[in-house]
Amino acid sequence: MYKTISLFFGLLLGNHLFAQQQYELSSGWKCSIASAVKINGEQLSVPSAALTDWQPATVPGTVLTTLINNKQVPDPMFGMNNEKIPDIYHTGNARYTYWFVKDFKELPPAGDGQVWLHFRGVNEGCDIFLNGHRLTAATHHGAYLRQSFNITPWLKQNGDNRVAVIVYPPPFPGNPNGGQGGDGAIAKGVGPQYTAGWDWIQPMRDRNTGIWDKVFIERTGAVRIKDPHIVTLVPGVRKPGLAQAPADVKVSATLENSSSRSISGTLKYTIDNTTASAKVTLPAHATVTVALPGLQVKQPKLWWPHGYGEQYLYQSSLQFIDAAGKQQSANTIPVGIREIQTSWNPHTNSREVAVNGQKIFIKGGNWITSDALFRFSAERYDAEARFHRDMNLNLIRIWGGSLTERPEFFAACDKYGLLVFQDFWMSGDCNGRWLDPMKKEDQWTRRQYPDDHNLFLESVADQIKMIRNHPSLAFWCGGNEITPPADILAAMKDSLIPKLDGTRYFFDYSNSDSMSYNHIGGNGDGPYGIQPISVFWGERTFPFNSEVGSVGTGDYESLQRFLPKENLVVPATGKGKLDPVWDYHKYISYNQHIDPYGATNDLREWANKAQLVNYDQYRALMEGFSAHMWDWYTGVIIWKTQNPWTALRGQMYDYYLDPNACLYGTRKGAEPLHIMYNPLDGMVTGVNNTFNYERDMMLEVRTFDRLGHDSVLTKVFVEIGPTSIQKYLSVKPMIDQLRKKEGIFLSLRLVKAGGQIVSDNFYWLPNEDGKYNGLAQLPVAGLQCSAKRIKPGVISVTLKNPADGAVAFFNRVSLVNAQHERILPVFYDDNYISVLPGETKTIEISGENVVKEGKAQVEVYGHNVQRQYIEIQ
Repeated sequence: MYKTISLFFGLLLGNHLFAQQQYELSSGWKCSIASAVKINGEQLSVPSAALTDWQPATVPGTVLTTLINNKQVPDPMFGMNNEKIPDIYHTGNARYTYWFVKDFKELPPAGDGQVWLHFRGVNEGCDIFLNGHRLTAATHHGAYLRQSFNITPWLKQNGDNRVAVIVYPPPFPGNPNGGQGGDGAIAKGVGPQYTAGWDWIQPMRDRNTGIWDKVFIERTGAVRIKDPHIVTLVPGVRKPGLAQAPADVKVSATLENSSSRSISGTLKYTIDNTTASAKVTLPAHATVTVALPGLQVKQPKLWWPHGYGEQYLYQSSLQFIDAAGKQQSANTIPVGIREIQTSWNPHTNSREVAVNGQKIFIKGGNWITSDALFRFSAERYDAEARFHRDMNLNLIRIWGGSLTERPEFFAACDKYGLLVFQDFWMSGDCNGRWLDPMKKEDQWTRRQYPDDHNLFLESVADQIKMIRNHPSLAFWCGGNEITPPADILAAMKDSLIPKLDGTRYFFDYSNSDSMSYNHIGGNGDGPYGIQPISVFWGERTFPFNSEVGSVGTGDYESLQRFLPKENLVVPATGKGKLDPVWDYHKYISYNQHIDPYGATNDLREWANKAQLVNYDQYRALMEGFSAHMWDWYTGVIIWKTQNPWTALRGQMYDYYLDPNACLYGTRKGAEPLHIMYNPLDGMVTGVNNTFNYERDMMLEVRTFDRLGHDSVLTKVFVEIGPTSIQKYLSVKPMIDQLRKKEGIFLSLRLVKAGGQIVSDNFYWLPNEDGKYNGLAQLPVAGLQCSAKRIKPGVISVTLKNPADGAVAFFNRVSLVNAQHERILPVFYDDNYISVLPGETKTIEISGENVVKEGKAQVEVYGHNVQRQYIEIQ
């Protein structure tokens, strides 16, 4: 039906923290429900044991993923198929307790060589066997806890090996009763809470039971390098693009000697042709953490968040070389040299963030996880991070009811310059903050979840070690809207994080007073749902708002991917009137905001009008917060920017990676140098989120009526300082008069010498009654479109609107295949654009799928532009 990227892991491992000689066990797995297996793990893991009637298994993946891929259950993303899948709460855990088996080739190593078997994530418990031997001393528990086994003694001489894993579901899957996290019992374990259902997702029926993350084999010498720790320090105030003073780098790593003899050698770290080393002697079977002497990088290339500078990554190396000169183990570690600081802004009463000594206004998005069934891939992570970069955001917050994100996610954020705010696995809903009749146990009981505090802390320590070297990782957070229990909080705050990291600020919880002083009461979040545009400009909310926003319905092409034909209807309003499938997919009503554009019973038209609302909402949200930066606010994080399921809310692109107008409204409102219009007082205001002083810009303010007649309100030279806002002039009396009857188009531009447009912002304003009746009467615009490939992977689309006509309003550009179905994902440097009479605009389309799809066309349609398909030259 459409082309999209794979939802499963490919062979790309990423070498962020791993030794060089390693490979993934990602294919050829088989599985069976445990109740049908009549032999034990020791017997099953013998390579000669028969696997009669076993089915192909998806690893990494959950039990439910395997069942879907084997067509034993329907796709839970579509319609109400999820209701057809048995829920673990009703069936009992045995229904989703499975054996997974993998045969693989690996010869015993020569000499001191060692072979390791690594599991990066199993949910929730497991026992692991290899070649007739049990590897787990006791049953493993903990969805977030990595496991490593030295399997050298158990490898078969002929190289034919078998690993067998029995996976147990969460012991307390909870009742999916419609509450946030169901009845809350899911939080008794250490694992993702959203799998029991939330107000933006239906429950995952197996609660994501399975070998959900990578399994791989690693080869090393007798000494293995584990958990390297790279800290970069950038003293002083830096500016991108200049020659830099030195930066300091501190390195440590854990060395494990698997041999029965003492080994001496040198641990050596190299970055930018600069080396630090230390001689080490490791006793037999010892594990030692070694700190290297500090080193300096001269004239470093720094890593900056998106919008402020380059995201330079050094490829550094860590080696252990024994006394005989043999390399026992080696790691390649990408490093971004940067330092993140925070301070308390006493004017806003909120946390202020600086990178490399320069204050950064935080523009962020809340993230759940890439896929609700944990079907992850480096390619999908890259696409989603790129979407966030394209929205001109500079931070992603990982919400606490989900997981610690994977190294591939952080690698994508490193690449695109996105700071990461990582919650740990708590939520105010499940963990007792509020009185909730949907919950099984009282608040005092839930306040002590999870049952095993030691497992939680062990998992915290392990996950810190896994991701701490990524420059994008900026903050740790105890949980979503609640602190962990007192003993867990104290251990994290006073011991684990200072010892294992010590460079990142720790927030007790996501909306704590240490982040944003709550001066207006409530939960410290919101508002949620669609707001009047004036709210974002005129009503003060929390000074570093961790969650605000919510809408995000896609267009017709998006809706038809997961709504059955009979449910492709305009959503009704009123209790009991909403289509049940829309309700099941968590729809938030748009109609009172779409009605000013004119009521309709046609879903395609309704969805296109919803995009007008989407664009306006998120442009206004980003503009309203930016207009008050450093006065009311130091940051804002949108709730939420993506959906791991086919929900009808809170997303800038749909589950299938098709962007909607929320993305481009956010992109416009959050652009680093931006000109904008305050709807309350008519003030034309500039915002500069760069470190540059911008001078000699012409501010052009023009209006257009529905026939395309323009009025130039002003042209004036303006300037604006770095990281600041600047009010220029109010045009409210003129605008109010012009828009009185039919509404008006307002064009704001900042133009530099030679006609270079550095900010272009186009509003459609309603009439005095708040209706957009002028848009309903727009004449058809004769938009002329062409497309050509300008280099591999990039298509340039030209949109030319003839003079003496109407504005070509709100045009969606899409790359489609020969069947006119959208190719996903691809990336547009702008979309939902309007072209003024007599003007030409270009849009660039890029991405890997632009290269792969040879017979593509470009589709263009707009509010008053007929749909057309363009051949690519």
